[in-house]
Order: sequence, then C-alpha cells, then structure tokens
Amino acid sequence: MDITSAMVKELRDRTNVGMMDCKKALKDSQGDIEKAVDLLRQKGLAKAMKRAGREATDGQVHAYIHGAGKIGVLVEVNCETDFAAKSDDFSEFVRNVALQIAASNPMGVTAEDIPQDIIEREKSIYLAQAAESGKPQNVLEKMVEGKMRKFYEENALMQQKYIKEPDKTMQDYLNELIASVGEKIQVRRFCRYQLGE
Repeated sequence: MDITSAMVKELRDRTNVGMMDCKKALKDSQGDIEKAVDLLRQKGLAKAMKRAGREATDGQVHAYIHGAGKIGVLVEVNCETDFAAKSDDFSEFVRNVALQIAASNPMGVTAEDIPQDIIEREKSIYLAQAAESGKPQNVLEKMVEGKMRKFYEENALMQQKYIKEPDKTMQDYLNELIASVGEKIQVRRFCRYQLGE
C-alpha cells in the first residue's frame, strides 16, 4: 500500500511524533492509521521505560490560578536538560498538569504518594460495604480490589483520565511527551490550594 503524505500528516497531527516515525508506523501497519497510533504509543512506552533510570534535575515550576483566584496550583515537573525544559511541548505539558490538578484535586502524583492511613481507611470502608453483600471472602477481596482500583484512578494524578482527552490517562500523556522529547520526564510534586479549605 502507498503511504501518502496526507496520511503521514494526519498521523503526525494525532500523535506529535516525527514524520519519519509516522511513515514507518504507517508502513508497519499497512496504512491503518489506528494501528499506527497504537504502534507509536507502544514505542513511546518502551522509550519511557528505558529512560526511567535516568536523572531528571532540570524542568519547570509552574503556578496556575483558576476560578477568579479561588484555586491555586504549584507544580514541579522535571526533565533531563534545560533544552527540553524550554520547549513548547514541555511547557504545554506542565500547564496541562497544573490544569488537571486544579480540576481533579488528586491526593498524590502516584498511588504510592497517597498517605497509607487514607488507603487503609478506604479499604476498610469498602470491605464493610462488600461484607453486607453476604458473598464469600474471595469475592469480597475482588470487590475491594475493584473499588481500590477506581479510588486510585480518581485520586492518583498519573492514573487519572486526562481531562482534555478522556480516552487516555495522565501517564499515557506523559509517555507520549517522553517519546517525542526523548528524555526522562516526571511530575515531581504539587501543591493545590482552594479558598476556604
């Protein structure tokens, strides 16, 4: 199948990946754009995994004020070089992370950042709710696991659905940026303030 420049452009617009990578993905998927998107996402995840051990000491601290001064967010996102930190894609990502935090009020960057006492309290509540169903213990454990997975999806920033593109998580969005920038990038920490809280 012939790969046209229009197909490459469409894939590039959807993924923000370089032209040559888009062309190769389209060839590998026999011109199927959806398959090409999946291939590029998988490659991005593989690149992200390779870079996980690297040191990310550069980046940006960004302040975002929302709702006429009712909500404020301060977020630190790190990368490996100041070149990446000054790029438009990186700056846009940092702004979008701050916007996500303002809108969704996560408890931590990852599930590991959520305080253990809160996790234990949630588990005990879910276990008590499940016990009322009268189902066997192994079923109760599965019910609690499912509710905890949902809890993490709502309260751990990187597991949340990205508000601008709900078909992907914040981790997916980060992996795409890592693939396009070619550096380790991580959301280090954040603080969210809400008037009256």
